[in-house]
Amino acid sequence: MKALLLTREYPPDVYGGAGVHIEYLARELAKLIDLEVRCFGEARAGALAFMPWDALEGSSPALQTMSVDLAMAADRGGADVVHSHTWYANLGGHLTKLLHGVPHIVTTHSLEPMRPWKAEQLGAGGYALSSFCERTAVEAADAIIAVSSAMRADVQTAYPQVDPGRIAVIYNGIDTDEYDVDERTDALARHGVDPEFPIVLFVGRITRQKGIVHLLDAGLAIDRNAQLVFCAGAPDEPEVERATREGVGRLRAQRDRVIWIEEMLPKPDVIQLLSHADVFCVPSIYEPLGIVNLEAMACGAPVVASAVGGIPEVVVDGETGLLVPVALGADGNPLDPAQFASDFARSVNELLADPERARRMGDAGRRRAVDEFSWRAIAEQTVALYERTVAAGDLAREARSTG
Repeated sequence: MKALLLTREYPPDVYGGAGVHIEYLARELAKLIDLEVRCFGEARAGALAFMPWDALEGSSPALQTMSVDLAMAADRGGADVVHSHTWYANLGGHLTKLLHGVPHIVTTHSLEPMRPWKAEQLGAGGYALSSFCERTAVEAADAIIAVSSAMRADVQTAYPQVDPGRIAVIYNGIDTDEYDVDERTDALARHGVDPEFPIVLFVGRITRQKGIVHLLDAGLAIDRNAQLVFCAGAPDEPEVERATREGVGRLRAQRDRVIWIEEMLPKPDVIQLLSHADVFCVPSIYEPLGIVNLEAMACGAPVVASAVGGIPEVVVDGETGLLVPVALGADGNPLDPAQFASDFARSVNELLADPERARRMGDAGRRRAVDEFSWRAIAEQTVALYERTVAAGDLAREARSTG
């Protein structure tokens, strides 16, 4: 069997959870089947890369994305199935299905209807295009992979026309050989983090959905003896970047030991930071699963996370960390941001005040990551879905030809 994997992100250009997922999934799939990866950007090893059309330079980024999808779909490449990830590549998968008659599988890492704030990043017209690409592909897909049970429910809410029988839950995974406890402190020293003080850590992109502004608000009430370390870069729109910068400024004006690392760090540095975190924070307001939770758990960090999306399927409340409830409005933002920040700070302080309990949670998180989220198992489940989907398509064509 040969599969085409269509994606925006692929190493070395990986900036989000979907890109991490694709990097490791592709590595394991290539051990099981013939795999061809097609991605966005400059030429690179391991994938065919495509750039937006020159004629669209200066136009809507969403329209440029669609031009890459057209190029991706032009050649079937002998594939038996096409598998697309995120709205950026979904249209490419759908066009490949229509043009070449191969089944199309979509992995839903997030959904545009659940992220109305994307209109601020893409513009109203761009958001309309991204929504069109996703909706068209998802509703016509032969199979849909949801990365959590919560995401499966979101698919059914956002796209009620989809037959629930076409949706399979296959979790994100973690490489627990790579993500493991690193006792060294050289990376901490490079970034100004002192291992002698408790470390409260955030790692993620500066986006509305990752909730960093709410953690900055919570920081005013977090134990003043702790270091607040924000490893946060790649802002996706100016308003969130401005709010983040102002929030960091407020914190620094009122407390010591506030460290903002304004870049997406290399993986070994992130692993070392995670390994030394006394509390790892995930204040997301939208998170279909959240690979970063698994990364932290694999490195032995106890997690305090918002109880949204698929996070409760990863972080076991009271066992591998603490979950913070948050009520969200129609716009996807907390109905009571001040209460959310206060509740988040209280949970962080609860673990800072009981280091032994936090250590037990970190150990339990490591065990859970090892036992239940291996990439090999996830790749095997994905190949099994490929085989079922291709076989169903063959049967349908045979029925039509004999009918």
